[in-house]
Amino acid sequence: MKAAIMGFGTVGSGVYEVLDRNRETVRKKAGEPIEIKYILNRRDLPGSPVEDLVVHEIGTILEDPETGLVVETMGGTSPAYEYVKCCLQAGKHVVTSNKNLVAAHGTELLAIAREKRVSFLFEASVGGGIPIIRTINESLAGDVVEEISGILNGTTNYILTKMYEEGWGFDEALKMAQELGYAERNPEADIEGYDTCRKIAILTAAASGQEVDYEQIPTEGITKLTDVDFSYAARLGASIKLFGTSICRDGRYYLEVAPVFINARNPLYSVSGVFNGILLNSNMLGESMYYGSGAGKLPTASAVVGDMIAAVQLKDRPAALGWTGQRLEVLPVRQLPWKYFARFEGSREEKKTLTEELFGKVRWLELAGLDEFAILTGPMTGEEFDRAAGQLGGLRRAIRAQV
Repeated sequence: MKAAIMGFGTVGSGVYEVLDRNRETVRKKAGEPIEIKYILNRRDLPGSPVEDLVVHEIGTILEDPETGLVVETMGGTSPAYEYVKCCLQAGKHVVTSNKNLVAAHGTELLAIAREKRVSFLFEASVGGGIPIIRTINESLAGDVVEEISGILNGTTNYILTKMYEEGWGFDEALKMAQELGYAERNPEADIEGYDTCRKIAILTAAASGQEVDYEQIPTEGITKLTDVDFSYAARLGASIKLFGTSICRDGRYYLEVAPVFINARNPLYSVSGVFNGILLNSNMLGESMYYGSGAGKLPTASAVVGDMIAAVQLKDRPAALGWTGQRLEVLPVRQLPWKYFARFEGSREEKKTLTEELFGKVRWLELAGLDEFAILTGPMTGEEFDRAAGQLGGLRRAIRAQV
């Protein structure tokens, strides 16, 4: 099988390295060698071992009947979308690590792949090297996945880990993440939750078999969290993680991206640093957890090469992967009952009676030297919480809690 790589940055070069280092393993598992014939890149790569493979025009790949497999590691949606669509229409298998592409255009690209009897595979678009999409579609094919809770972004998890374990402020932790290369110069997609939002949309689409519009998912990042929040969390024996959440109840789907209080009983509590963790609950297997490197050159490239091997094995029997064009109704997670951690200005003594009238039995929390108090409520819907908090007044922070 002759293949092309579109984009030769971190992941693209990693794919070439994996294919080169594990050449014999790839050959045995694919049933034939996979050879990179072209590398589509804006710039030449003089002095590189691949300099003779570099091309600058997509037409070179499209017009070559020998090239049957294309890897997209360019990132973004344009020109990645246009190039991938053309490759599929030309009858070439496509493998991508691009969550933006899959979240925005996956439905259309999957439909083209089915029509042309080729595979469009994207395991590396969620969770880096963690085999989560294949697990949902193949290993759990006989199950109904009822809940997905995921730490799906290594940058935010690194920042939150530093804030919790070492008492760093948000700005300090973000700066270190940027210095270490975990965060981009413009980290908005990570810290505002947009990256996690696209990934939970893809996982929900894979689990439900329906298209998910990521723009409908309520999304909150981590920029409002402070060291005070983590001090309270420590009092509860809890930590704060940015979750992508997807819950199926009676055939209806509730989604959210937001910080969540979790304690040590939750398997995701110990997922620290830049690692990702995904907790599934399915109706037959029950709870299962998937943990590993959610980003990085070789972990992500490993997932890409796994998809390349699958495409070669399947040939003109494309993978039964993906979802239909039927749009899933997205409901907010806040419609379900949860506990809430909430901070209010003022003193506990002054507001104790009214607080208990509005919220019922609560757990009280206080930190010395602060003109505020915090509570952990019993289960209530988001609407019920908002109504009670509005009547009490002085709300400083509210975080959903799974403790």
